[in-house]
Amino acid sequence: MDINRVFIVVLDGAGVGALPDADAYGDTGSNTLGHIALHTGNLKLPNLLSLGLGEIVPQLEEKTTIKGSFGKMAARSPGKDTTSGHWELAGLLLEKPFPLYPHGFPSELITAFAEAIGRPVMGNVVASGTEIIDSLGTKHLQSGFPIVYTSADSVFQIAAHETVVSRETLYDWCRVARDRILVKDHAVGRVIARPFSGTPGNFKRTAGRRDYSLFPPGKTILDSIQEKGAQVWVVGKVKDIFAGRGITKHLPAAGNKEVMEALQLAISADFNGLFWATLVDFDMVYGHRNDVVGFARELEAFDRSLEGILSKLKEGDLLFITADHGCDPTFPGTNHTREFVPLLAYSPGMKKTNLGIRKTFADLAATMAEVLHCAAPLTGESFAADLFGRRVSQA
Repeated sequence: MDINRVFIVVLDGAGVGALPDADAYGDTGSNTLGHIALHTGNLKLPNLLSLGLGEIVPQLEEKTTIKGSFGKMAARSPGKDTTSGHWELAGLLLEKPFPLYPHGFPSELITAFAEAIGRPVMGNVVASGTEIIDSLGTKHLQSGFPIVYTSADSVFQIAAHETVVSRETLYDWCRVARDRILVKDHAVGRVIARPFSGTPGNFKRTAGRRDYSLFPPGKTILDSIQEKGAQVWVVGKVKDIFAGRGITKHLPAAGNKEVMEALQLAISADFNGLFWATLVDFDMVYGHRNDVVGFARELEAFDRSLEGILSKLKEGDLLFITADHGCDPTFPGTNHTREFVPLLAYSPGMKKTNLGIRKTFADLAATMAEVLHCAAPLTGESFAADLFGRRVSQA
């Protein structure tokens, strides 16, 4: 079978069980999708089950005829963050984790940042993004000082009210932090602009979020596909995660609904190459807020949308559904969890295949390289022969 279009859908935070090294991260026993299934009961995911999700998440008791290929993948890069997870899916492994700041950033960094933007900052703590604007938003309105905070991830987040600090000014501050302050040993994975609006007691984050990621330190599958002359379309924050590199078209999207609309558009469009979409709400809206029921309902909403996607795929199309890490909403705390991620694959006419447990997310990139006939990443082992019963290419 000749494949000319690959669609990747990343369910942000949808892990499927703790990795063997999860104890080093305090995540022993985590299982995002398994625990959601157990806590909610009767989770309705017929389309995901038809691709084999029930074979890797046994807590989903309902069984069905499987028409896709299934397995799960282990992370080889250290950490459990969005950037390293996406980079590894694209064939790029990290040798050491991004720096973390569980007690806030060193005073010298904060002082340098404040001097660079010409005003003091407040916060400098590990906090939930919604909680910190509730606690410091009023003082911010009075002072105009930006709110700086971090999390269990390698992030430097800057929150500011849109009536006090314009989005463009906030974005300028993020570029200052990215390019001048958070460098060398302090090069965090992402600097994130977090504009918000509203009044005390009713603050809300707006859709103006923008991520400023590090440039990938090596080549990814996106680069290889673009260099071959094919197209690389990405949706929403995927562009930021790869710092815009290896991308030919960006489709803006603020949440899962808009991401799925972009996917529907791409399937009907005339393009060859790679389409990559990440559904951020699973992690951002539900996982980090320990909202088990909300996470479950969003999974069901995605599954309903998936039915239309599967029906529109044609010969030469290949769909992958996976994740970048776990974010177990039943687990203590509100952080990501170190988990296996699902690997579901479907192409019209594909036979049921157990892809087993892959040693690295990079196997996905190696497989894409083979089916799209482009240069393979340095790491990862293609499973294209398992999908189609033969080698697709010698690339």
